[in-house]
Amino acid sequence: MSVYLHDIPLSEAQARLKQALQEANLWRVLGPETIPLDENALGRVTAEAVWARISSPHYHASAMDGFAVRAINTNGALPSRPLTLQLGPEAEYVDTGDPLPGWANAVIPIENVEALDEHGNITEEIREPAAIRIRASVAPWSHVRPLGEDIVATQLVLPAGHILRPADLGAIAAAGHQSINVARKPRVAILPTGTELVPIGSQLKAGDILEYNSLVIAAQIKSMGGEATRYPITKDDFDLICQRVQEAAQTHDLVLLNAGSSAGAEDFSAKVVEKLGTLLVHGVAVRPGHPVILGMVNRESGNENRVSENLKPETWNLSPIIGVPGYPVSAALTVEIFVEPLLATWLGRRAKELTVETATLTRKIVSPPGDDDFVRVAVGRVGEKLLAAPLARGAGVITSLVQADGLAVIPRGTQGLEAGEKVQVHLYRNKADIERTILSIGSHDMTLDLMAQFLTERDRRLASANVGSQGGMVALRRGEAHFAGSHLLDPKTGEYNISYIRQYMPGIPVKLVALVGREQGLMVKKGNPKGIKSLGSLTNPQVRFMNRQRGAGTRVLLDYHLNLMTIPQSSIVGYTQEEYTHLGVAAAVASGRADCGLGIAAAAQALDLDFIPLFQERYDLVIPKEIAEGDLLAPLFGLLVDPAFRKAVSQLTGYDVSVMGNIILEDE
Repeated sequence: MSVYLHDIPLSEAQARLKQALQEANLWRVLGPETIPLDENALGRVTAEAVWARISSPHYHASAMDGFAVRAINTNGALPSRPLTLQLGPEAEYVDTGDPLPGWANAVIPIENVEALDEHGNITEEIREPAAIRIRASVAPWSHVRPLGEDIVATQLVLPAGHILRPADLGAIAAAGHQSINVARKPRVAILPTGTELVPIGSQLKAGDILEYNSLVIAAQIKSMGGEATRYPITKDDFDLICQRVQEAAQTHDLVLLNAGSSAGAEDFSAKVVEKLGTLLVHGVAVRPGHPVILGMVNRESGNENRVSENLKPETWNLSPIIGVPGYPVSAALTVEIFVEPLLATWLGRRAKELTVETATLTRKIVSPPGDDDFVRVAVGRVGEKLLAAPLARGAGVITSLVQADGLAVIPRGTQGLEAGEKVQVHLYRNKADIERTILSIGSHDMTLDLMAQFLTERDRRLASANVGSQGGMVALRRGEAHFAGSHLLDPKTGEYNISYIRQYMPGIPVKLVALVGREQGLMVKKGNPKGIKSLGSLTNPQVRFMNRQRGAGTRVLLDYHLNLMTIPQSSIVGYTQEEYTHLGVAAAVASGRADCGLGIAAAAQALDLDFIPLFQERYDLVIPKEIAEGDLLAPLFGLLVDPAFRKAVSQLTGYDVSVMGNIILEDE
């Protein structure tokens, strides 16, 4: 059966790769190497057990500055009936770490003795008195570190497969070692392919794609304990890619062939693997990243398809190869799923396991029923509820990797989950980070990015999910966020947010705080080639509009003014096309997907667009009063009166900070 782009379950794909590696005698620790015992050993994996060569301490050592004595000679000493011990035969001064005299078995701390001269008077010659007076007895081996207290010669110090920590290095040294045997780092070659790729720092033109996947993958390999080699970009040339793969396989334990794993005319990766060895898998039922390629290639040319020959494993000369999808999110996930367990095996350690917690989804997820769906989520705790807010789903959205606190795994056979359902989340962050996370769900505004930056300096994290103003209030009603940004205009009163709070959050006491005033208008290409002047220009059939999603405050503002001007929505080309952020609309205009869109001036400036100002509005923070009175949001309120934060916001085009911090509404 052909395996070309034939999706199979993840477990089956992993099993095929493991079987091929076992048959090639490659499912094992690669081998040991001896390295000096210094700070460079940190993070390496022990290749064999470490046994103590010496005891620590290797003699009976004083644990205090004081006097070594025989414990039996102190019996009977009381505060009201002190005993005197003569220096020499009955007591000897020792510093911390000094060996005890052979006759002694205890130490009296210096602060518990009175030093006496030869006449029996107290003296300050504490180190060389004639005698000492004590007022309490001591038990045998008091204030002594006996031989082997820490380590006894021949005992196990560390097992094989242990990742070395700073304290481990000290223990190994104390056990008498100057070097250590560790597992050799797996050597991984990363080969980016694609005629459209250009190096980081290039002057970009339309069609160019910055090649940074290899940078991310190399960092992943390093964090997993491997050693990565980033090859130069290889253009889409079948013979050239074959040559590069063969070269890489000769000196590396694993080859990662990045991009070209789909079924396009210039997607050569699967054919390269078939030519140089055996294609085991092409297509795995996971999202993102389903066009994964798994195979084995021969390290020497002229031995094509040698894997399939009936040869003994020890006669094979093979390297595993993984075809990694080109989209950044797919690439990163492929490395996590397939490369990490392989490197763990080669290093002799356990595969890394993320902490798994049960969380509540803040919005609906639709998943392909035949695939394991890995959904990146922001995670925060609101009250007693741990929440998972899904982030942007695109396989090319690398910022979703930056923002992700974890992965929610939707098993194959499930077509998705509704908001409020439970989901298993594999956490990238520790629980302490989650507990100090402020979760914002609502309208997008660029000041939230500045807020996140300033809050970091105040021991808080801000995680945002952009679902629109109405969606934010619904999330607050369900207890799924700490606050929501909102700018919903009531067409009857001309007031912002209050009537919507009563509609969407009935019975919930709220604190409504003004954040900024801001300017809304039409974003158009530089020079305004379509001559757009106002909302009336949107009725021109040659003008393509990009809208915001339903429930967004900007969409409500648009509809309000269209109604005033009696402009039907159906007369606007592109009215049903939606983006979830102001920057998303600006990007659509800048890229030519649309001729204009309604948004804020700062977004237009960010993408070098012209801006036609139309309206002033107020952007508020909607906060349940119970949460507003807690400690978590105290640093956020501090920001609203912080001159540095206000100055940073005021420097954004079209923003007014004079209203910042004003209490618009505070329920009892």
